[in-house]
Amino acid sequence: MPTKAAARRGMKAYVLIETAPGKTKNVKKELSRITGSNSTLAHLDAVTGPYDFIAQVEGPTLDAIGRLVTDEIGAIDGVTRTTTCVAVAIG
Repeated sequence: MPTKAAARRGMKAYVLIETAPGKTKNVKKELSRITGSNSTLAHLDAVTGPYDFIAQVEGPTLDAIGRLVTDEIGAIDGVTRTTTCVAVAIG
């Protein structure tokens, strides 16, 4: 169920982030500095498994979220790959 903030922002997505070996701490520091103009990085978790981080991002449109992922997250030195999963309502 979407949060009130997500409903106001329009869209929510989860970004699965892989980092280069030895770059995880630097990537975390840079991710915490992201302040998108239309979209925001609402929550960040470090995780185990094939990804290093899962970020919850929110924005008014899918294009705004895409710009945050490509221009902000993907541009960080040490980010090797991102996979974006858009949240949808079912039922």
